[in-house]
Amino acid sequence: MKCVFVTVGTTSFDDLIACVSAPDSLQKIESLGYSRLILQIGRGTVVPEPFSTESFTLDVYRYKDSVKEDIQKADLVISHAGAGSCLETLEKGKPLVVVINEKLMNNHQLELAKQLHKEGHLFYCTCSTLPGLLQSMDLSTLKCYPPGQPEKFSAFLDKVVGLQK
Repeated sequence: MKCVFVTVGTTSFDDLIACVSAPDSLQKIESLGYSRLILQIGRGTVVPEPFSTESFTLDVYRYKDSVKEDIQKADLVISHAGAGSCLETLEKGKPLVVVINEKLMNNHQLELAKQLHKEGHLFYCTCSTLPGLLQSMDLSTLKCYPPGQPEKFSAFLDKVVGLQK
């Protein structure tokens, strides 16, 4: 049973949750062979109705002590661009799609996603381009992120966020 896990971390990202739980997105996800979608919605105000049919299950929750388990179980992770969520997913070797929140002005998150995309570790998009990306992306082209190098990652983050000139 293939599973997609969507995470917004401790924040809220209503546009992402609304977009991914829209009927056409659900249809697309199911047509790609996934039978379960788990939404971690944080503080969001968009709260999709969980449901279960013979062929598809939608689960929704706000927080858990740790999303590690859900990342571990997932065949695809769709995440907000928070560094923590990205790193956790990449270190578990899971295919990752990062969705950029265009409403956040200080978009160093975009720089992070762009750089990791350039290195071949993930795909990134915005809410409006997510459905098209789901359709067209080839997960087999993704390269594994070298695990266990958080210091490399934080140095990279510092650079991206501009703490180190």
